[in-house]
Amino acid sequence: MPSFYEFFAGGGMARAGLGSGWACLFANDFDRKKGKIYTYNWRDQALKTADVGALSTKDIPGKADLAWGSFPCQDLSLAGGGAGLKGDRSGTFRPFWQLMKGLVQEGRAPRLIVLENVCGTLTSHEGKDFSTICGGFEQAGYAVGAVVIDAALFVPQSRPRLFVIGVRKDVEIPAHLMSSTPVAPWHTGTLKTAHEKLSAKTKKEWVWWNLPTPPRRQVNLADLLEDYPANARWFSAEETRNLLAMMSPLNQAKVTEAKRQGRRIVGGVYKRTRPDESGGKVQRAEVRFDDISGCLRTPAGGSSRQVIVIVDGESVRARLISSRETARLMGLPDDYALPENYNEAYHLTGDGVVVPVVRHLAASIFEAVVAAPVRATVAA
Repeated sequence: MPSFYEFFAGGGMARAGLGSGWACLFANDFDRKKGKIYTYNWRDQALKTADVGALSTKDIPGKADLAWGSFPCQDLSLAGGGAGLKGDRSGTFRPFWQLMKGLVQEGRAPRLIVLENVCGTLTSHEGKDFSTICGGFEQAGYAVGAVVIDAALFVPQSRPRLFVIGVRKDVEIPAHLMSSTPVAPWHTGTLKTAHEKLSAKTKKEWVWWNLPTPPRRQVNLADLLEDYPANARWFSAEETRNLLAMMSPLNQAKVTEAKRQGRRIVGGVYKRTRPDESGGKVQRAEVRFDDISGCLRTPAGGSSRQVIVIVDGESVRARLISSRETARLMGLPDDYALPENYNEAYHLTGDGVVVPVVRHLAASIFEAVVAAPVRATVAA
């Protein structure tokens, strides 16, 4: 059975995506509340709750086939402050990478190291942060490539994320996993631009991953909604009117058109700060009726919580999305236990990786790499 380490583990969504055919040797997260939920759901003691910077290779047992790291995105996000890898949160990549280099030096280098983060990683500091990450793989003895995957291919949530996949150079990557040129939709224009800025040495070790297209998604946002959500009350008529009043004419027109349909239509709403006519800023409610949810985010404030709107003829009802609905949008099964506190549950799910995306990567790339032969020596 292949084995893995799960860093910045959260609730263990990478573990859920890898599935029961993989053995977790070690997991880590600094958040005690998330750690409690992780341990409850996975029924073992694999997770060590500690800051990644406080770990040493002595804390990490055995030799895993894969090391997964979903390091914090805040400083790399387009909505963040732009600190990138120099920031306090996204900068935790550096102590994580020190651990990876330590494993390499001890002869315990995983076959695969996979990083997951927001697509802003590609443009952070004009591509320098992405170059730093990929250069780190090359210097540690790994071939490296990346893909951008929108979770909307698998679940009804718009959630594009970057996955950087490194394979130890002595592992013979199966030919069908590689392409000589970029492959749509996995290699976006932004990714190709970031690749052009890599050093010549890193480009020599670059892999254009040939990821297959998944079957067409069959589930829409409406299919995942709870009829009687336990922790998301319906807005009052006044609260609903206030929400609609926050919409721009364009978004109000979307609601009007939904009413004209004369049938039940489900939409998702986020509040955004937008420029107004006088050059100032105003908070707007923006709705989408395309059968998918907006990207879940951690609930730092009221505007970060997604609102569900249900239009049925002239009737318009609204409420916060429930914590179970957020879990379903991340691909978690209903028997996955969530924190009782709404914000804690939302934070757990909004901060995670979409489970079916990890499963697709595992089935398409990781498991083939784990089964691949290893060369006796690596050419200089």
